Amino acid sequence: MRLDKFLKTARIIKRRPIAKKVADNKKIKINGKIAKSATNVNMGDILEVEYFNRYMKIEVLEVPKGNVKKEKASELIKVIETKKIETNELAFLEEDELDEEL
Repeated sequence: MRLDKFLKTARIIKRRPIAKKVADNKKIKINGKIAKSATNVNMGDILEVEYFNRYMKIEVLEVPKGNVKKEKASELIKVIETKKIETNELAFLEEDELDEEL
């Protein structure tokens, strides 16, 4: 499954176009390497995501074949670490501004 679709399906990032934009800005790593939005996600991969003012390190427990119910989404991942990060306000757009661009 593509990285941007997995992030949406696992409910890490709310919308797929936003997940794509985050990946295109080199804010997502898979197993320590910067990943593009079309990169395949596999079981056991470690994702590092910088999204607005937070950093998340996540292990992929399962890659679904399609969409999953909201209740099952948390079973796809295991959060290893999460922390707030300082950001330059000009470097990131608010989510509403991202929606307007797309």
